[in-house]
Amino acid sequence: MTDQVNDTAVSRQGKSYVVKTYGCQMNEHDSERISGLLEADGMNRVDDVADADVIVLNTCCIRENADNKLYGALGHLKVLKEQNPDVQIAVGGCLAQKDRDTIMDRAGHVDVVFGTHNVHRALELLDHAQEHGPIVEILEATARDDQEAFPSALPARREVDHAGWLTIQIGCDNTCAFCIVPAVRGPEISRPFGELVDEARDLAADGVSEITLLGQNVNSYGRDLALARRALDISEGGADEGDAFWCGDRWATDRRARPLFGDLLRNIGAIEGVHRIRYTSPHPKDMRTETFEAMAETPEVCEHLHFPLQAGSDRVLKLMHRGYTSERFLEKLAEARATIPGLAVSTDIIVGFPGETDDDFERTLEVAAAAEFASAFTFVFSPRPGTEAAELLDHQPELAVPHEVAVERYERLRTVIERSSLKANQSRVGVVEEVTVEGPSKKDPSVLTGRTRRNTLIHFPSPSPIKPGTYATVRVLDAKTNHLLGELVEITIPARHRTRIPVVSG
Repeated sequence: MTDQVNDTAVSRQGKSYVVKTYGCQMNEHDSERISGLLEADGMNRVDDVADADVIVLNTCCIRENADNKLYGALGHLKVLKEQNPDVQIAVGGCLAQKDRDTIMDRAGHVDVVFGTHNVHRALELLDHAQEHGPIVEILEATARDDQEAFPSALPARREVDHAGWLTIQIGCDNTCAFCIVPAVRGPEISRPFGELVDEARDLAADGVSEITLLGQNVNSYGRDLALARRALDISEGGADEGDAFWCGDRWATDRRARPLFGDLLRNIGAIEGVHRIRYTSPHPKDMRTETFEAMAETPEVCEHLHFPLQAGSDRVLKLMHRGYTSERFLEKLAEARATIPGLAVSTDIIVGFPGETDDDFERTLEVAAAAEFASAFTFVFSPRPGTEAAELLDHQPELAVPHEVAVERYERLRTVIERSSLKANQSRVGVVEEVTVEGPSKKDPSVLTGRTRRNTLIHFPSPSPIKPGTYATVRVLDAKTNHLLGELVEITIPARHRTRIPVVSG
């Protein structure tokens, strides 16, 4: 860890910035917060790096070519820096957290390197670099009461007026063999229950009607809070008025050491102005009946569940440290569908994990077919340095699945997924769907694009423009593998308009 620095602020009023984002929704949300900090400091966003005074690359390290993308981008920016030495270049995010000084060694023209736990320090670090030269500051995961560690504690510049992200936890306590996240995001830390509800109210008051809850393992949210409050009970002799703030009103009367995710869904759903709630990503091993019940009983929670399978072979699941079997996965999936009418389920699947045999892959095909996923993110395995899977290949390279074999398996899996995706979409033909309008189609401005509650893309013509964020009903006329086609029935909720300004949670 590099010592924190403190400098006199440098004025950026009227200057311009660009934030380029790589990776997942957590990274995108971090980028919104970085943009919010820069705009709160008087800067204006531009689209072209050539026009920017500050360039921030917010990185990801999940995929094998993530560092290649970063250093390729930094190579292009080196020429820009040579032409304009005053431009500042900052690299943040997961790859910065993992590689630390390597970035400065390979790209000496970078001014600032910061990690996933000091997003809130972006301005101070840029100030320091401008006054004293390049700096690397990588902080480790902080204690729960250091709320600056949470990106949602910062101002934000949302990319979409009607939709907002709400980070409910940071870090992860799982040990999935293929995943680098615990190493770069740290251990799982949940935000206080009352603080999340307050921030959701602030978002709704600002015109946000759709909130997506974010976390590395969202459905385990609050277990750490409940355990901490229980320990406090034992040491101090009982409940106190702080329990509701930390764990919610329901937990205050049912003080089990349990996740609080179902309670959170209900409380945010009760906020006036919140029309849709989504969340990502849960872990199957932690999915509980009470979460399914909360989804079914809270009308605002969309009928969509992202449920990462990763593999259908129990042997491979054990190697991955996933904590469930394929049978248990399918049992929980059946329970979810029985509890939540009209549920659409998406998933993640990795092909070619070290040691995966033909029989293992056949089992993945069987489970994927039985699950009938509406959509899936499928990946050919790529080793990430620092993960157990990468170390396994270092010691036993013979376990590597040949690339051509993995690609052939990937194509076979894609055929299975596309078949179930088309079937799921065809089941909606004739149904009148509630749709959030996202804007005109890129191919045809007379056709609008929207998203159903099941998270399916739908295209439909409109005689006149409709503002993004408007809710409408659309009758489904036809189904394709990856989208629906429909006709507009009526507008049900007009978009609420707000002037987009940085918002600080209260």
